[in-house]
Order: sequence, then C-alpha cells, then structure tokens
Amino acid sequence: MKEEIQKALEVLRSGGIILYPTDTVWGIGCDATDPEAVAKVYAIKKREDSKSLVLLASDMDMICRYVKEVPEMAIQLVEVNDKPMTIIYPGAIACGPEDKASKGCLAYNTVADDGTVGIRIPMMDFCTQLVHRLGRPLVSTSANISGEPTPKRFAEITPEIKDAVDHIV
Repeated sequence: MKEEIQKALEVLRSGGIILYPTDTVWGIGCDATDPEAVAKVYAIKKREDSKSLVLLASDMDMICRYVKEVPEMAIQLVEVNDKPMTIIYPGAIACGPEDKASKGCLAYNTVADDGTVGIRIPMMDFCTQLVHRLGRPLVSTSANISGEPTPKRFAEITPEIKDAVDHIV
C-alpha cells in the first residue's frame, strides 16, 4: 500500500487525476486546491462545473483549514459516526479562478455557488493515509460519466474513464 500511496501522491502533486477505491465507491480524484486539475475531473465526467464536488479530508483539523467556521454539530457527528458521511459545510475558503493551485484554499470550482462544500473524512485506511500525506483535501467523485450508473466495483468502470485518468490505484 505504501508504494501505491507514493505513486498516487506523485500524480496528484503534478496536477494529475487518479482512479481509486474509496470507502463508498470507486472514485476519480485530484488535488482539491488545484483548479486546473479539478477542471480535468469535470471534463472526464462530462459534468457541468456548476455542480460542486465531494472532497475527502484526513481529519477535522484539515476541514477547519478550509472552512471558515465548523458548526459544533458537525464535530459531534464526526465523533460518533460509524459509516461514511459527507457533511455540507458553509463558508468554504476558496481561491478565485485566477489563482493557480494555491495550497491555502480550495479551488473555486470545488465549491457550490452558495459557498458550501461537501467534505467527508474517509474510514478507509488507504484514503485516510493518502489525504493525510497529500496534506490537503482530495476530490472524490464517482468514477462514471455524469448521469450513468455509479461503479461499485472496478469491473463496472468504463474504459473511457480508465483511459482518461493519469493513474489507476
């Protein structure tokens, strides 16, 4: 697993896109602070960029760095949660379209028009370690063309998606 994480990190840090297993479904991911990489994800999925993306964070500390104020209820939910859960946070800290891969804020195209962002702390060891070592949130959107069935198994992912990414975990 250590070698897979290292290879995925190299791809993510260079603005690339990965196809990887998550604690829910197979996902397409990129560095959530890199607007150009995020734009590639939208293009692969053939999805309008007006629809925001779910992000993975390693822990509440990481979430707090990218959200202006974390509601106490969200902290409590994360503490007692035992299943994958995405929380929609208000006040995402995002950079504008002119900012190129600014690590201190989320890419503008990961955030909904109302300033909210959906973030999940993964329960899968691979994802947790990957996001922790990346040091910033990771885009986590299903590995399918928008509107098509969500692949739960690797065999269900279309060749079009597999051929479009830079690395398959």
